[in-house]
Amino acid sequence: MRDGALLLVQRATDPQAGRWTVPGGHVEPGEDLATAVEREVREETGLEVRCGALLGWAERMGPGYHFVILDFTVTVPDHCPDPVARSDAAAVAWVPLEDVAAVMLVEGLEEFLRAHAVIA
Repeated sequence: MRDGALLLVQRATDPQAGRWTVPGGHVEPGEDLATAVEREVREETGLEVRCGALLGWAERMGPGYHFVILDFTVTVPDHCPDPVARSDAAAVAWVPLEDVAAVMLVEGLEEFLRAHAVIA
């Protein structure tokens, strides 16, 4: 989050292509979680962030996938460039917190954000 907005990316690939989520992805072999968080945000948005505390976790299952998702807070530098959709992100946007629930989010994200007091 930054200035009352949440950084969201629009998924370019399945599962749930076209829906919006927080940046993220896989942990590479031998990579620690903080490095993976920072790399995935950079790959999807071009932003250089610093990984913070674990916010919470979620589990998602569907046809052909089973994800265990760890969501971390990150620190975004004060004077960073605007994010740019890269990698497997079709679009990227800073969405005001009061507007997040109106966006077509991936399944379960709105409930997660409410449960962890990110949005009201």
